[in-house]
Amino acid sequence: MKPQEVSQPSTLENSARATVENSARSTLEDSARATVETVGNFGAMMLPFADRNAGAAKINSSLRTFAKPGTWFAPMWALLVGAVAGGAHWDFPSVGKILLGMFLAGPLLCAFSQVLNDWFDRDVDRINEPDRPTVLGKLGPITVFWTANCLAGAAMIVATLLGSTRVLSMTFLGLALAYMYSVPPFRLKARNGWLANAACAFAYEGCAWIAGAAIFHNVTYGTVILATLYSLGSHGLMTLNDFKSYKGDKQLGFQSLPVMLGLDGALMTAFIFIDVFQGLAIAYVVLNRMFLAAAVMAVLFVIQLPMQRKLATDPAGLAPWYCASAIPPFVWGMLVSALAIRSGGF
Repeated sequence: MKPQEVSQPSTLENSARATVENSARSTLEDSARATVETVGNFGAMMLPFADRNAGAAKINSSLRTFAKPGTWFAPMWALLVGAVAGGAHWDFPSVGKILLGMFLAGPLLCAFSQVLNDWFDRDVDRINEPDRPTVLGKLGPITVFWTANCLAGAAMIVATLLGSTRVLSMTFLGLALAYMYSVPPFRLKARNGWLANAACAFAYEGCAWIAGAAIFHNVTYGTVILATLYSLGSHGLMTLNDFKSYKGDKQLGFQSLPVMLGLDGALMTAFIFIDVFQGLAIAYVVLNRMFLAAAVMAVLFVIQLPMQRKLATDPAGLAPWYCASAIPPFVWGMLVSALAIRSGGF
């Protein structure tokens, strides 16, 4: 009796599989390389006399890679701010905890959110960003699935190692907000721009800030209030980020704020969130009698106003420039407010 032949993968199938695996490996390597470069670019952008246009171009280029390492700065900085507010000591154990927390906030949690968003935004990115790795087919669903799950699992492990139930809670909340932002049936990004931007803002700023303070077991009322106010201010920055996606969002019926309110309405709304909640943060610091900190915060706020006037002349074209130029004084204000909490004990 003739033995049954066992079907073997064809040379063509093996070649195709190898091509996909090499493409995925190359894409992940590009993202890792962009991460290192972006850290240096953000450091340069924080300097007073940095070339904003050149810096914005370099950072924006990192956003074309998988997991968008250029977006990791916001939660990493917020966690550092929270650690300062929580009374971190600058010895080796404390610095080690801060670095581990920043790793949790950026390369794990924020990367998780961007991996999900990359995959579920494939349709709109074919219009807005046709050079995205997932649009080009460089990463398949299995790679994305395992990458997202490994990042989520690693985030929960690191949060546990940091030894605070509040850090673990903030980590879980950040994962949940990221999931709700991108994944059906929630898909806040497509369904409601108000809630979508709030989810992003609180995940990137509020959760990270409170987690930073929780690492040192010192989450005060002042920390919660200022983290909330700056998260609401960041809601406006998230709205400005939606300008680059306006064409695709409108074509596919996504309810982002620029689509819902029009470009002019969304711009005005963004400025209201950015300005009003920074103003309330300054007022809260004044209320706690930290007058020098409030004065520095006020100067950093005023610096942003001419940039807003320039942005109003070309909202869609200048939104990336504004984010690169105005975010540094915004986040320096966060740090000053954290120092006020630490000094004032509120």
